[in-house]
Order: sequence, then C-alpha cells, then structure tokens
Amino acid sequence: MSFDLNSLVRQNIRGLKPYSSARSEFAGSAEVFLDANENAFGSPAGDGYNRYPDPLQKELKARICEFTVVDPSQIFVGNGSDEAIDLLFRIFCDPGKDECIVCPPTYGMYTVSADINDVAVKEVPLTSEFQLDADGVLDSISSSTKLIFICSPNNPTGNLMHRQDVVRLAEEFDGILVVDEAYIHFAAVRSLTTELSRFPNLVVLQTFSKAWAMAGVRVGLALASAEIIGLMNRVKPPYNVSGIAQQAVLDVIEKRGDVDQWVEQTLRERDRLSEELSLFEPVEEIYPSDANFVLVRMHNATEIYKHLIREKIVVRDRSNVELCDGCLRVTIGTPDENSRLIASLRLFGLDRLEARN
Repeated sequence: MSFDLNSLVRQNIRGLKPYSSARSEFAGSAEVFLDANENAFGSPAGDGYNRYPDPLQKELKARICEFTVVDPSQIFVGNGSDEAIDLLFRIFCDPGKDECIVCPPTYGMYTVSADINDVAVKEVPLTSEFQLDADGVLDSISSSTKLIFICSPNNPTGNLMHRQDVVRLAEEFDGILVVDEAYIHFAAVRSLTTELSRFPNLVVLQTFSKAWAMAGVRVGLALASAEIIGLMNRVKPPYNVSGIAQQAVLDVIEKRGDVDQWVEQTLRERDRLSEELSLFEPVEEIYPSDANFVLVRMHNATEIYKHLIREKIVVRDRSNVELCDGCLRVTIGTPDENSRLIASLRLFGLDRLEARN
C-alpha cells in the first residue's frame, strides 16, 4: 500500500483556515470571561449554561484515554458518529467526482451521507454468511475511491466481520478505511483501535449511544491518526458538542461498573431471547449476534411486525434490505420487555390457530 494522506484531502480543505473561536484563542486559565459575547448574568436553566463549551472537549478526551489505547490527539468527539461520517466525506471526497464503497446490508447513513455530499456509492454485498467479500471490494476500487465503510459488528445482521478481511483491506487500500464499531462493547474481541499505529489510513468509529446508554445526548467518536483527527477538528463546527452532552458523558464514565453490568445483562437476555424465539413456529433462523440485537428470519415477517405494533411493541422490519428478506431486527430489551415480546408472539400463534379453526 502506498498511502499519502495529503493527496486524498480535497484541495479546498488543504488550505482551509478554520474558524477561530473565542475559547481557542487564549492559553492558560481565566476567571473573568469577556471574550465570547455570552450573557454574563447566568442562565435560568442552570450554572454554566450561559458559557460556550470547550470546542475540543479536552477533559472528556483525557477520560476516554483511560479506557482506550489512543492519545487525545487521536480522538475526535462529535455530535453522534453521523457527524464523523459526514466530515469524512467533506474532507476526502470531491462532490460529483469521487466515490465510496459500502457493503450491504449495512448501516444506511453511509449512503445517505454520500448522497448528501454528491459522492457516488459502489455496493459490494456481503456474502450469504454476512461476511465481507474482500476480493469483490478490492476489485471494485478505482482511482476515484476515497472511502470504504465496514460495520463490525454489522447493523442489521449483528455479526463481526472476519478480522483478517478487514486487515487485508487496510493493507491493500490506499484510501481511507472506516470501521464502524458502534456495537463493539457487546462483542468478545478487541477493538481495531489496536491497529491504528499500524495503519495510517484506518478510522474507527465508536459511540456512547449503545452500551454506554447515552443515545439521547448524541456523542460519537472517531479514532484515527493525529493527522486525520486534525483535519476533522479543522472542518467541524467550533462548538459541535454541547457542554451538557460533554458533562453527561463524563458522569457516565464515572459509572463504568454500571455500564459493564448493563452489557452483561444484555448478553444474558440476548441468549434467553434467542432460545425463546427458536421455539416460535414461524422462526426460520436466528442469526448469531455480537451486538445488542438479533436478526430473525420468519415466515410472515411483515404480518408479525404489524401484529406487534398492535400490541404496542416496536421491532424493526428489515424485509426490504438486501439479503434480509423476511427478517425482523429485535433489540434486546429489559427482561420484562423481552418476556412481553415472547408473550405477544405466542398470542400471534394462537390467533392464527383460532382463525384456521
């Protein structure tokens, strides 16, 4: 692989002079802030809300370093992982000229963000076992291919991609390989962040929305070389993560023991729910999962989905997604929620039996 980061960056981004926020123009500590045109009299919503947040989230990044293998200079904190995805397109892809590769079925925002940025999308479907077609991906690369997106554990299928296939792509692709690890905390493997020093073209996405139970505050991470993170910080809005969100994540980091317990309970419930679902007559297959959901292929999947809606239970109908015909994606809930789901599915079977009689 011949990797030249600078040659991949859009010309207008190379020379971009980022916005200089008031809070980024002084060093040291201060007691009186008269630089950012804030309301100095406080906020009825609470202490500190009248002040702009740290634009580079330094305290939060320092805490994140405690449980990752990276330096603060290798961490981008964004308004969800979706912001990081969009920034990668804006940094590396010229609209109407460049392209990316995605491997469906996968997370839909890769294609949505590509479409928004006028970047062509090549699709290389997963195999029938929901694994990467590494040969197919490599054969699809052209001189215009700037980004490849891999989701592992994959959404909506739940499985990890074979690590050797991901590493092979990182080795042989001279563009940016993006590995989305939103569900990595539910998987019994080490994160690909351990490979960052080896692959300067690798970007790993993670999030506080899943295992960390902070979906409502919208905080995601990109972990990569300091050079790539520097580009992302240059292009992002100055105050992209609110002070409220930063503090909320700092608070949950203090309760990592609780997070570990939630993950363990989720995994136990995933096993229980999978076993219960396997006894349900319409179920054809329950796919192995390394995430906090299971993909289930069923007879009459759409009919079952509508039945559950009537029962006030919402799952995700993935029947219209490539390779997922007849599949429902079921998030692992609390023990009571999972039991209610099973009871509702049993009711569906009874209703059908009575209808036949």
